[in-house]
Amino acid sequence: MFTTDPTMSETSAPNPLRKFDITSQEIDRVVARFYARVRVHPDLGPVFGAHVTDWPEHEAKIAGFWRNAILREGSYNGNPMRIHVSRPDIKAEHFPVWLGLFHEVLVAELTPDIAARWGALADRIGEGFRTGVVSMRQPKDAPPVLF
Repeated sequence: MFTTDPTMSETSAPNPLRKFDITSQEIDRVVARFYARVRVHPDLGPVFGAHVTDWPEHEAKIAGFWRNAILREGSYNGNPMRIHVSRPDIKAEHFPVWLGLFHEVLVAELTPDIAARWGALADRIGEGFRTGVVSMRQPKDAPPVLF
């Protein structure tokens, strides 16, 4: 089966490692719509606003993250866990809020099946970040936090 996805040539088959069928343009659109909501969100807006100085650049980087995670493009280079842990104003309690807002955008922008698949992936990644933020900020001699 051949694809008309503009991220691939007309004679190439879809990457068999991709998580589900979505285009790069759909990923870009979801990311842009999500961050439009983040910027005006009463809790998330100030946290992101304290660190993001170039929104188009940030959105392009995060869209690359998602294209890599979903389409296996190799379009992201970074260490998001280190970034989240290194910013003390990013709290564990922000992640459920972030995920709730992200799910709202997914449902509004995508088919139910694709929204559910991407949402499940986002939940796993978000929980990993939340857990990492909590555990990596624990003092070395403190007992582990059990979730």
